[in-house]
Amino acid sequence: MKRIKMLAAVLPLSLALFACQGQGESKSSGTDAAKEESAKAADGSKSEDSKEKAEGKDKKEVIKINWARDNSGNAFQELAMEKGWFKDEGIEITQKPFDASNDATTALLSGNIDIFSNYGTNGPLQTLAAGEDLQIVGGYMATGCMPIITRTDNNDWTGVESLVGKTVAADASDYTIGGALLEKGYDPKTDVKWVHYPNYSDMTAAVIKGEVDYAVVGTSRNYEVQQQPNLKVVSYKSDLMPWYSCCRMVVTSKYFEENKDVVKKIIKVLLRAQAYYEKSPENKAEVKKIVAKRMNVTEDYLDSYMDNEHFRISVDPLKHEVERAWNILGETGFLSEGWDKIKVDDHIQNDLYYEALEEAKEAYGSENPEFYEKMEKFYQEHNA
Repeated sequence: MKRIKMLAAVLPLSLALFACQGQGESKSSGTDAAKEESAKAADGSKSEDSKEKAEGKDKKEVIKINWARDNSGNAFQELAMEKGWFKDEGIEITQKPFDASNDATTALLSGNIDIFSNYGTNGPLQTLAAGEDLQIVGGYMATGCMPIITRTDNNDWTGVESLVGKTVAADASDYTIGGALLEKGYDPKTDVKWVHYPNYSDMTAAVIKGEVDYAVVGTSRNYEVQQQPNLKVVSYKSDLMPWYSCCRMVVTSKYFEENKDVVKKIIKVLLRAQAYYEKSPENKAEVKKIVAKRMNVTEDYLDSYMDNEHFRISVDPLKHEVERAWNILGETGFLSEGWDKIKVDDHIQNDLYYEALEEAKEAYGSENPEFYEKMEKFYQEHNA
């Protein structure tokens, strides 16, 4: 197994603090009139000085965050940006586009971005096992709408065992498939012929051409697959492993230690956005329009996955599911040597997430009380 070493330089987040403070001066003479004028000037100076100090206190810290964005977007983030909820917390988000997980990870480690939330669980865990210090602070897609596709004339699919002996365009370290194969008694490394392609479009093309029997593609490719008359979806990854932890929200440990309060604010805002999204079908439709506008995509493109039952999104970190992924990756040989010496729980910040959940409930609970009750139960099930 090849091991890719990544750049480990991490740059701290820049904080821009706007403060205003002035000073006044006064002069006095030996005459009473001069003394009176001097006293007035001094009083005026003190008043102006106090006013400027008060104005400085009223101004919030502006916390600038660089956030990676992939082609499927983050509905909670887009909604919160549109509503101005990040700005209410003094946070300014700059989105930077990255299509590939490796590119986003390299950008995170080099300090080009501060956070990502759409690049799976495999990559962050493999990077952690390779020696980089990362923290999972939350999530986005709990289960991505990630289809397993084949040609329309292939009718062999009966379940994950249909991949045995076949050529598959996918990441061999995909623990949702690897774990399902292990449960059936197969070795995912040797019983499937895995073929690597640089991107999802090349993978779908390989299926059409007959170069591979199956491909496992990303959420953002559902629309592309639906437009191809020679392709069909036979299953989704969440059929093989429910609540498998698709996309985790990740920062470096250095960033986390220096910005815990900032991370908590981000989670609170995203939870407020999730509560809004889940409150009603009308709200979901509104969010979809916002995402379409902000990402410059059509609603048909978003419908292809956001209306699918396999598209389940949640800010929850899914600690238990991340632990399961870690163990499957390690047992199948897709983590670096010494992975079992690393305590992965130390890199899942579910306690901070729960603090943010409680604070969000206190601050925004009246907007959707049922949501926060549900999220507390969900937390107990997937993290406690």
